[in-house]
Amino acid sequence: MTATVPAAARAVIVGGGIAGCSVAYHLTKLGWTDVVLLERARLTAGTTWHAAGLVGAMRPNRALTAMSKYGIDLYSKLEAETGQATGWKNCGSVNVARTPERVVAFKRQVALAKGFGVDIQEISPAEAGKLWPLMRTDDLQGAIWLPGDGKANPADLCMALAKGARMGGAKLFEGVGVTDFERANGAISAVMTDQGRIAADVVVLACGQWTRQVAAQLGVAVPLHSAEHFYIVTKKIDGVTPDLPVMRDPDGYIYYKEEVGGLVMGGFEPVAKPWGMDGIPEDFAFRLLPEDWDQFQILMENALHRTPCLETAEVRQLLNGPESFTPDGNFILGEAPALRGLYVCAGFNSAGIANAGGAGRLTAEWIAGGEAPMDLADVDIRRFADFQANGRFLRERTVESLGLHYVMRWPRMELESARPLRRSPLYDRLAANGARFGSKMGWERANFFAPADAKLAYGWAPAWLPHAQAEQHAARTGVAVVDQASFAKILVQGRDSCAFLQRLCANDVDVAPGRSVYTALLNSRGGFESDVTIARLAEDKFLYITGSAQLTRDLDWLGRHIGDSFVTLTDATVTWTTLSLIGPGAMPLLGKLSPNLAPLAPGEVRTLDAGYARVLASPMSYVGAPGVEMLVPTEYAAGLYDELKRAEPALRDLGYYALDALRIEAGRRAFGPELGPDETPVEAGLMHAVALDKPGGFLGREALIAKREAGIAKRLCLFALEDPADWLWGGEGILADGKPAGEISSAGWSTVLGRCVGLGYVRADRNFERAEMLSWSYAIDIAGKVVKAKALARAAYPPK
Repeated sequence: MTATVPAAARAVIVGGGIAGCSVAYHLTKLGWTDVVLLERARLTAGTTWHAAGLVGAMRPNRALTAMSKYGIDLYSKLEAETGQATGWKNCGSVNVARTPERVVAFKRQVALAKGFGVDIQEISPAEAGKLWPLMRTDDLQGAIWLPGDGKANPADLCMALAKGARMGGAKLFEGVGVTDFERANGAISAVMTDQGRIAADVVVLACGQWTRQVAAQLGVAVPLHSAEHFYIVTKKIDGVTPDLPVMRDPDGYIYYKEEVGGLVMGGFEPVAKPWGMDGIPEDFAFRLLPEDWDQFQILMENALHRTPCLETAEVRQLLNGPESFTPDGNFILGEAPALRGLYVCAGFNSAGIANAGGAGRLTAEWIAGGEAPMDLADVDIRRFADFQANGRFLRERTVESLGLHYVMRWPRMELESARPLRRSPLYDRLAANGARFGSKMGWERANFFAPADAKLAYGWAPAWLPHAQAEQHAARTGVAVVDQASFAKILVQGRDSCAFLQRLCANDVDVAPGRSVYTALLNSRGGFESDVTIARLAEDKFLYITGSAQLTRDLDWLGRHIGDSFVTLTDATVTWTTLSLIGPGAMPLLGKLSPNLAPLAPGEVRTLDAGYARVLASPMSYVGAPGVEMLVPTEYAAGLYDELKRAEPALRDLGYYALDALRIEAGRRAFGPELGPDETPVEAGLMHAVALDKPGGFLGREALIAKREAGIAKRLCLFALEDPADWLWGGEGILADGKPAGEISSAGWSTVLGRCVGLGYVRADRNFERAEMLSWSYAIDIAGKVVKAKALARAAYPPK
């Protein structure tokens, strides 16, 4: 295009692939007509043009599934709206299983899909063969059929979104390169191009695999890395028809779709090949990488086994097109921390066509509404920290993360690459004691403790359970110690710190120094943005303690609301290590190291001597008490741990698997599984931690009151399985009076009840009260096996 870029725009989108065009399209649907999209080359030139174009509805959680369902609906109507062909075909998809373990995964997916409103059917290998006649089925164990899935022509689909955006008033410019940005007062203010400056209120980076290096110009971390991605395209094959479904064979790491009477066959090999370590060339437009049949070999061998017709098919091309992948396999959306007005919509892990329709809408709604329109924690840019944009970390993680599409995702499976990364002062001691580590926000954390020679493989049965049960028993009957160094900690200081926190916190935090308060931070809809403990250390000094994964998110939430307040925020995570003693023996043990120790009152925060250390101590309630949490200056943590072990030889190390089970048994909620932007304290049963009548109110108060008065159609409930032999992992479907009514959010073993317990939201199509909810008959769908469960009127711990 030769048109001149404007001097100003309300929103500027950088990147003309399907993500950027979708954001532009959806902004215009919200009434934003002053929208500019800039593409350095031509639309689709980066990754979109060579994408495979598979589109599916099912995602791992309710919010993202709703997003995908919207995208499919949009794609089915876009051609009629714009007049631009999209290549959309509702052909359905067949997924096949080679192993019994994969069949269990499929059955769990079917149970979850029922609650999400996705049409999905478990079918036999023979039925799968009828739907996809070209494949071999004699070695298959099972399959599923998703009739609502489909495929599209990626370039045409992108052009339809672009045309729709233009029809809504957006201006799209090709051949315009972005050279720099301007910032003012902590916000993006302008985009500099090779054709001039554009002042902007909002800038969206939808630059695909270039996004990390573009964002780095602004000091913003966007953790993604490119990898080579392969598929072959054949000439026509007898028996391949236009309505042939998409087919996936995840145990073989491969997928298929029909194209012009032939097949596209590609996949996601378990050991990937990163690319672009030194940056992505600016002129990499409509270009591919050299063929690499050695890298493609594992996919080709599996495809020859599954589809023998490929042995004689003529291959037109082995296409090697790089795409961007993130450390956890989820894409990246949202407003960048610490730079207002800058949004990211990128990192789609080779699923950009499937996700861009919904992701563009969510990004547009986020921009227009000023906060995420629903719970998007799994894709929120704030789930990452700056260190995760480290080049070596990303390169090593990408080798593993590309394969996450099809690798068997066992419950509680830990990624292994680029570890260990962040280690507490006790890491070596815990490792010597048999810790089996997991990773959270880069922190190595003990999941459980087991002898070095214990072989504990992943599976549908929890091989680690006896070890965690022993830790739980110690915590309930004796004393156990847990290293919680990864807790994120923020010092909130300044003359306005109390008033500032009062505005953001739902509970009353204006307490005396030496006291702590559990509180929610709510959004404008009354949903949880975080749940935290705040200790007042002085009149103008508060210690804000939040979850390991929430530091970036919480610093951003606090920072965006400071305004003109005289308040400073300081990340103090590594200043203190948290050591917690749990069990009836906790206070007697601490008394051995702290002379003349008086009992700690509920909510008290006391400075006391413990061995050679001075610690901040408070009663522990996360697992239902008794216990004590100690904030220990990091340099003293190892010494205090050693002294505790010497003072009580029976002191048991406790890992996070046991800790999680203990808190579920005690009915304690966790941010993420039970608490998030779509859940309110009314629904979560946490109104006792809300001070509705405190002077001045708080953010989200009006929405919360309205929610309570209008009534609610979902409530959190604690369940216990009837049969101790059944096991919950989380994600199982809840049945209320025989009908789908939600899913289990957290699960663990109850030492009190001697069986599995689980938390989950019960949902209905009408409002209901808690008493009515408890009266319903419940069952849980565990991979197709429906087992009886009881809704508990009170937590299992402490027992009556």
